[in-house]
Amino acid sequence: MALNQVQFLKPKKRYIYNVNIAFMVLPLILLPIFIEWIFHLMHLDFFMRYKDAFLFGDILYIIVARFLLLDSALYIFTHTKHAINTTLMHVVLLYLEITVLTIIYYAIIFNLFDVFSLFHLNSEFSPANLELVHNHSFITSFYISTVTFTTLGSGDWIPQTLNAMMAVSSEVILGVVQGGVFVAIVIYGHQNRVKDEVVVKG
Repeated sequence: MALNQVQFLKPKKRYIYNVNIAFMVLPLILLPIFIEWIFHLMHLDFFMRYKDAFLFGDILYIIVARFLLLDSALYIFTHTKHAINTTLMHVVLLYLEITVLTIIYYAIIFNLFDVFSLFHLNSEFSPANLELVHNHSFITSFYISTVTFTTLGSGDWIPQTLNAMMAVSSEVILGVVQGGVFVAIVIYGHQNRVKDEVVVKG
């Protein structure tokens, strides 16, 4: 019965089966937000009217998409036939790609919903540097997203709207969970490999 329960808990359908395919498929996670960005440029009035709904949808999408990606990653690295060192390298590279894509995704969100409306700069910049920051809103958005995802929290950019707070909260949670899932995948993969070796020897 325990075996049947284990089999029941294992999903039958996977979105990504191969590690090489995974590296190529992952960037597609940004496709919906790019489409939304284009829609925003073409239909600004409609976008602004329903911006709260768009933001909620963006956050929900990235949470679900990352869950599916990490589920597939767990499958890949617990069924790969490579040596443990190669598998670990693949895990690190895949998680690095997932991290960068998530940071870029939130940077696009911050930039899309106007980073200077979402956040208040709590720092004394010289007029020249302040003008430079305002002229490079995406770099500013990327910086805010990076310190948020890594939970660095330098404190220089403070959310000043409920939308900003909601976006920041979701990114922080994803960042915190990322490390735990990474360790869990490595441990789970190693345990499965040991079990397989015992079965083969037996």
